[in-house]
Amino acid sequence: MDLIPNLPNDIARECLIRVSYDQFSTLLSTCKGWKTEIELPEFFHQRKASGHGQKLVVMAQARVDSDTKQGVLKECSDKPVYGLSLLEPDTGNWVELPQLPDEFPDGLPYFCQLVAVGFDLVVMGGLDPVTWEVSDSVFVFNFLTARWRRGDDMPSVRRSLFGCASDAAGLVYVAGGHDEEKNALRSALAYEVAKDEWIPLPDMARERDECKGVFHRGKFHVIGGYCTDMQGRFGKSAEVFDMAMWRWDHVQDDFLEASMCPRTCIAGDGADMYMICEGDVAALKDGRWQVIAKLPADMCKIAYMTRWQDKLLAIGSSRFDEPHNAYVLNLTKSEWAKLETPEKYYGHVQSGCFLEI
Repeated sequence: MDLIPNLPNDIARECLIRVSYDQFSTLLSTCKGWKTEIELPEFFHQRKASGHGQKLVVMAQARVDSDTKQGVLKECSDKPVYGLSLLEPDTGNWVELPQLPDEFPDGLPYFCQLVAVGFDLVVMGGLDPVTWEVSDSVFVFNFLTARWRRGDDMPSVRRSLFGCASDAAGLVYVAGGHDEEKNALRSALAYEVAKDEWIPLPDMARERDECKGVFHRGKFHVIGGYCTDMQGRFGKSAEVFDMAMWRWDHVQDDFLEASMCPRTCIAGDGADMYMICEGDVAALKDGRWQVIAKLPADMCKIAYMTRWQDKLLAIGSSRFDEPHNAYVLNLTKSEWAKLETPEKYYGHVQSGCFLEI
């Protein structure tokens, strides 16, 4: 069957791989042949290999009401409203994603976690924006169908401020955080998105509240955090879960050079990891953190950071009540480029994830 009448299928396929990500739901419903083609793994391999994959950054971001005089200060109110913002860093385009189903009509849960698995965006946990109760909810947005579905709730204890990361293929890993009594946790688990199933993992060696989860080189890293007795005084250690061995490696006591919040830690490529240290971008190479770039002057308060290929995206502001800016660092040249940010997207970013479609 011809994908497009009067065109060879290889030419038709070249047309389809150039379609923008936000039109795939339309293509799926157009005809059976297009649906079958687009759902093949080879289709997206070819799309990416030919340079037509679209890089997307999805963020939980405070909404800014541009119709009021409060402007960018809206996110500093007692009841900020968070939604999902999507940035295409290659084009500089910003858009809003559809809000969660009716369970959260007042915006995203505060401090929810965002992770990408294939073509799925997973939103889990957080605090109810009205009652401040801990949520164990899981929602999955599929970029091909442009639809939400409700996932299976996080099992066992209700946790918040946990570390979270994805292997990008099928699993989301969760570790640490604290329970409803503010007790830091050692427990960990994994969520298989396609099967909508939770898998228990062995406990970590230490309690880790407000830790950072990073998936790197086939292992789940849980960085920093603090135990119940420390209450906000961050540690420098890290633990690594080896999926092949199904166990945690020995604790790395001095993984970080200083006791600090690890929220900017991200996986590297040329380096093992990157993070922000006292106004600098630092890279972990050969077991040592090395400064590779200074932050721009209006970015001393970093809210979110991610990376792809030789680019690093940082979003932040000069201080907590100022508009949030977006910059891209060329890791090869150590040069920053500022992205134009519409006022609607000046708000504070709590979490985010990167994916390529």
